Amino acid sequence: MTSYLVTNLTVTAFWVLFFVLNRTRVSGRKNVGTEPNTLLLSNHQSMLDSSLVGLAAFYPRSLVQPRLLPWNPAAAENFYRTPILAWLADNWKCIWVQPGRRDLHALHRMIQVLPRGVMTLFPEGTRTRDGSVGPGHAGTGLLILATRARVIPVTIEGMRDVLPIGSSVPRIFKRITVTYGPPVDYADYLAQPRTRETAQALIDRVMAAIRAQGV
Repeated sequence: MTSYLVTNLTVTAFWVLFFVLNRTRVSGRKNVGTEPNTLLLSNHQSMLDSSLVGLAAFYPRSLVQPRLLPWNPAAAENFYRTPILAWLADNWKCIWVQPGRRDLHALHRMIQVLPRGVMTLFPEGTRTRDGSVGPGHAGTGLLILATRARVIPVTIEGMRDVLPIGSSVPRIFKRITVTYGPPVDYADYLAQPRTRETAQALIDRVMAAIRAQGV
């Protein structure tokens, strides 16, 4: 109950930030659906991206269907710096990821929870500094192969203006766009050996889909 209340109060506050204090346009929301084992893979522009991607996909349905609140792998150095931040992160369904991002414990935890719910993930592993969409990491491809998740490519634009790197206070009166594409077809990779090379090729396909639907 505490997690439900904390998360939904926070989500509502973010809704005000994104849709009242800023102008956010969402397209392709119907592509997301409500099925479990759904992975929302997005480019990464700010520390608020995970809140935006999950909120734009499911709010306000998540108020009555808490299972739609996505899991969010989160960098320990950003979200677990203090006891208060750590408590909030746990209530926001964050999964602790150690610096360096090759965290097998975190990967195993993601494999456990994803089949029963929804997860937001940023394959680049870091925020962009110039607005471009960088390469994805093979670890995300391994997660997809292990869970056979339904993969939705997500493209966000404008979040660099709302919360630039180095800033801690969100800006207002900006334009934000969130685009949810159709599920990525990767059936051909399931027949290949589950190697890092296969995983990298798979995530390269996802990143290409994210770039293709940029505005």
